[in-house]
Amino acid sequence: MELLNILLICIILAAIGALIYITYFNKMQYLKTKIEKAEGIIDETLRQRYDLLVRADNIVKSTLKDNKEYFKEYIDIKKKNITNFDLDRKLKEAFSILEKFKDDYPQLGKNKELKEIFTTIKETDEKIAAITNYYNLNMNLLNGYVRKFPSNFIAKFHHFEVKAFFDGKNMNDDIYDDFKL
Repeated sequence: MELLNILLICIILAAIGALIYITYFNKMQYLKTKIEKAEGIIDETLRQRYDLLVRADNIVKSTLKDNKEYFKEYIDIKKKNITNFDLDRKLKEAFSILEKFKDDYPQLGKNKELKEIFTTIKETDEKIAAITNYYNLNMNLLNGYVRKFPSNFIAKFHHFEVKAFFDGKNMNDDIYDDFKL
């Protein structure tokens, strides 16, 4: 009779352990899926923003009727191996310069296609801001599971690791001047 009780307790403990394992694993997989979807949206939006810059560059060249390479540095960025965060910063910098061009040259400010580009730029700015917040929120939750007991054992077993937020900062390193303006 005692052997039956011990066996029953072992079965109950194994079932509880399996439920905990399945629950945490599924939560981590769910967050990983959300993060990957957010990464895809970020990539797509950044490609769209890059294409807007190329179109704007062509409009500036044709409107000003010169062959100067105003945005060559930014258009050539695609050839470099940089993070999405750095690409986003560079594109924002280029659009800031484009905004100044629009203010300095009235004929650019009147260009209908360029106005549409600026409207789309604003929409993509909002989209990037929203999706990066979503990405960082879910990355924070996943990193919490990777660090906390008992989910940290499940994370190690399935090779989940703590990952950086969208801005690429590693909060676990010894670099204290990560913040950049």
